[in-house]
Amino acid sequence: MADKVGSTRDGVYRSDANRSGLDYGTEAGLLGEPAAPIIDAHTHINGRAAAAIWARVADLYGIGRVYSMTRFPEVEAVQEVLGDRVRFLAFPDWSNPDAEAVHRDGYLSVIEAYRERFDARVVKFWAGPGLVDHAGGDPDDLIEFDSPWRVKQAELATELGMMFMVHIADPDTWFATRYADGAKYRTKAAQYVSFERMLERFSQPWIAAHMGGWPEDLDFLDGLLERHDNLYLDSSATKWVVRELSVQPRERVAAFFTRWRGRVLFGSDVVTMDAHLTAEVDGALSIKSEQASTEEGAFDLYASRYWALRTMFETYYEGESPIVDPDLAMVDPVRFGERDAPVLRGLGLGAAVLADLYCNTAIAVVERWCAQG
Repeated sequence: MADKVGSTRDGVYRSDANRSGLDYGTEAGLLGEPAAPIIDAHTHINGRAAAAIWARVADLYGIGRVYSMTRFPEVEAVQEVLGDRVRFLAFPDWSNPDAEAVHRDGYLSVIEAYRERFDARVVKFWAGPGLVDHAGGDPDDLIEFDSPWRVKQAELATELGMMFMVHIADPDTWFATRYADGAKYRTKAAQYVSFERMLERFSQPWIAAHMGGWPEDLDFLDGLLERHDNLYLDSSATKWVVRELSVQPRERVAAFFTRWRGRVLFGSDVVTMDAHLTAEVDGALSIKSEQASTEEGAFDLYASRYWALRTMFETYYEGESPIVDPDLAMVDPVRFGERDAPVLRGLGLGAAVLADLYCNTAIAVVERWCAQG
């Protein structure tokens, strides 16, 4: 398989999601069927038309079920398109103009609404260091993850029979640049102290998104998983995860996924929206038109994430990722431009490890939890 991956590239820059001119439909066929039907535990599927395009991509890349943080007004439309294929997660209402309420009292009613209206069994906490810029008012009552507001929300979710997903940290590249003010944003390690207290306080499963927020440090993740047997990771944030896992020794990364079979779930962080299908929305330039502005562009955008993740996990491919990664220029503008991409290095994981990553762990953890009365 490895010698076939990438064989349909034509070298023509098509978009930031397809720098090398891949035919992602053909590439899916070259990858073949995954080791098990993939359950994508981390997406943001929005838009009726965009959801239909995502479904085409999912059919090609072997995605059987998806867990989505879908904006509340769009849940019913997405469900009509995807049917039983989709499950929904409760997550903050970023459209709420009352910024102080989004992560505080306003989130309590949002959690209840997703649970009651759409049977959401997973609640997402966004607790990245950038919270200090988005929390509204004085952010001190939210900085520690076990702050009274977070505890109250977790207690409500527990009463409603829900488990947790959390975004706890951001890339090292961001801490070196946009979070360089340590007095304001704290160190990366500091983000985890109160998180570990919450892991001990609430015993249901926790999924730490984006490889636990620290794919750059597998030794740290080893320790975190050793200390907390209710903690799981997902592989979402494709650009970040591909970039950082690919620069580490292949043997070390493969050993991590092998050791922690049953503790890591597949996630892509694919974001879909109907604004990806047009250059204009209500007569104005779409703010998402740079990502995609046609059906073909949206298809490539969504497919690129699955191509990159499956190629990394399944093959021994080694070459440039087809996805632009501006973090490279952020930390090293001399070597990299805004449209450059990192190396993608395949791990060649075995079929049994892949089956757990793609499917079995999600069934054992999330699906089993969701099946509870």
